Amino acid sequence: MYLYLRMCIFCRTFAEKLKIYYIVNDITLYLLPNMTLSPLLILTLVIGIIWFVPLVCRKIHVPSIVGFILAGIAIGPSVLNIVGENSTIKLLGSLGMLYIMFQSGSEIDINDFKQYKYRSLFFGLCTFVIPFGLGIITSRYLLGFGWLSSLLLGAMYGSHTLMTYPIVSRYGVQKNVAVNITVGGTLWAITLSLIVLAIAEATIGEEHLAIDDKTLAMSDCLWAIGKLTIFLVSVLWLFPRFVRMLFKRYRDPISEFMVIMLMMVGSALLADFAGLEGILGAFVCGVSLNRLLPNRSPLMNRITFVGNSIFVPLFLISVGIMIDIHAFWSGWATLLIAVAMITTKLIGKSISAWIAQAVFHFSKHERQLVFGLSHATAAGTLAIATIAYQMGILSAEVLNASVLMILLLCTTASFISEHAAKEIALQESAKLEADHEDDYWLLTSINEEKPTLNSPLKGGEFSKAIGERREALKEIAELASLDNIEIKQSADWQDVSNMVEHTSKSVIVYHEAQPINTISRLVVAVPRYAEKERDFITCFGLVRRLAGELGAKVVFYAHPDTQVALQAMCRRPGKYLRASFRNMEGWEEIGILSQTIMENDMLILLSSRKSTASYHPLFEDIPTMLMEHFTRYNSMVVYPEQLTGGPDMDTLLMEIPPASKTWSMITRIKRSVKDILRLEKNE
Repeated sequence: MYLYLRMCIFCRTFAEKLKIYYIVNDITLYLLPNMTLSPLLILTLVIGIIWFVPLVCRKIHVPSIVGFILAGIAIGPSVLNIVGENSTIKLLGSLGMLYIMFQSGSEIDINDFKQYKYRSLFFGLCTFVIPFGLGIITSRYLLGFGWLSSLLLGAMYGSHTLMTYPIVSRYGVQKNVAVNITVGGTLWAITLSLIVLAIAEATIGEEHLAIDDKTLAMSDCLWAIGKLTIFLVSVLWLFPRFVRMLFKRYRDPISEFMVIMLMMVGSALLADFAGLEGILGAFVCGVSLNRLLPNRSPLMNRITFVGNSIFVPLFLISVGIMIDIHAFWSGWATLLIAVAMITTKLIGKSISAWIAQAVFHFSKHERQLVFGLSHATAAGTLAIATIAYQMGILSAEVLNASVLMILLLCTTASFISEHAAKEIALQESAKLEADHEDDYWLLTSINEEKPTLNSPLKGGEFSKAIGERREALKEIAELASLDNIEIKQSADWQDVSNMVEHTSKSVIVYHEAQPINTISRLVVAVPRYAEKERDFITCFGLVRRLAGELGAKVVFYAHPDTQVALQAMCRRPGKYLRASFRNMEGWEEIGILSQTIMENDMLILLSSRKSTASYHPLFEDIPTMLMEHFTRYNSMVVYPEQLTGGPDMDTLLMEIPPASKTWSMITRIKRSVKDILRLEKNE
């Protein structure tokens, strides 16, 4: 930190000696007299910075987050004074902070989040309580502040902002256990910090409250509880249902994106109405809409792209503009307070990360990632420091020291998070390649509308329908992480049968009745002896990855013997799947699914080819069953990969299940009906 400050002093002194500072000001004032007031000029400059800074940062191997903050300092009032604390920049920067929190909530793996909810609570308490306690001790006995000021400083140390989450997202490790636990812990840390701030505000308010106004204070408390209830009910219950309804009716990409933006900003507004910070509302909104925003979906790609390319850089630039470098060397008080604050927070967050590693058995890089994510600070710290300063609890020196702490901690967090995320990404990519190196998939859908003379789909409309199905198949492949894929269009089920017969690849036949991101439950029918198939683990992985991306519940219908294998697969370390199980003695009971399937469900049928362990003659009736009972629902028929010969085939042939009595009776009836129809036709 000392070297950094010396560098800033040297650069400013050197610039003044060469008259650079005054020359720049003279030129800008001469050519552009209304420079600081022109929105178009400010927008042009900021967009140029957003384009140029990442190019420079990649060259010098510095995280872009640091570059954007330094660029904001350079154009801000304390250096070149090109852009002041403009209201437009502040507004867009606030939107960027909301974006970061919303994105972190929307990219949580809901299944993992539920599995690790107690771990997240434990880490959230650790990462808040330890820095909070250290902050009270250092503020009270080292810096000599009062108890109320010490409590607020402790709350600033305990909170953190997911500033470096875009780095984690860029490396694709957002589903790592350590990341899920840290993101979940962030919710608790921010909430506890805001509770401390609310207590401080209430304490100040009660000092000026007359005795006759106690009844009024009680009514204010009840009103506060009512506002909080309105916020929670709206964001957690009303918003997801409203968005799902709109997604079903309107498939336009722009409409989908704008409704998500509306929900994010609306949640922040409701949080502010409830007396909370907008960033907390955006985070809760992200968690609430998580199931509707699969991480690999086109909509999520658009959200991430717009946030990372525009709003997040604008927020970082706005933070840099707000930093006043002159305050850092105007007196020793600010520097001493900043050193104490930075040291306290680093020690507290580091201890929390070490405890998380010991309790949850994290690797070294996972511990570093936890530390990198949890010690960066921005919005929460600024909110507490600014409100406390306005209330007269904290001095101007503490406010300036808080800004310096934000700058340095964002810098260190960026370097640490990038290093750890890169290492974890390399390890996970190696595992992924090992898991999928031999998997080949053939994806197809049935052309339900064929262009005829009386068909409503003609020419371009028919081609558009085919293109939409192809895009739907690509989206399924992306959501399920299917690497080696081939996409074909099938004219009918006879065409599908020919494909299945003449290829050994795993085949998926997909029917889409509503957008895949509106699915809330996967109903999976598994035939008996499916666990004996060579490709059973791969098919199970398909279901697990889909459930993880969609945040959907999974219900398996299977024979009790097959359920044992499925339950074991669900409990595998690192590949946990939260699922429920229903008994289905034989495939002839598949009709019960038409009575239990609900809106927003997707039916997945694990079928198989002839002469395999799990094959059942009723598989031939799957097309008829789907057309009669499940056309209103999304459905997927999966044919596992099959070897074309060798010892494995002989083993499978020996394990063909015997036909049940019910099936034998159904077969005899079908044969009798066919014989009667054949006789009538011959006559």
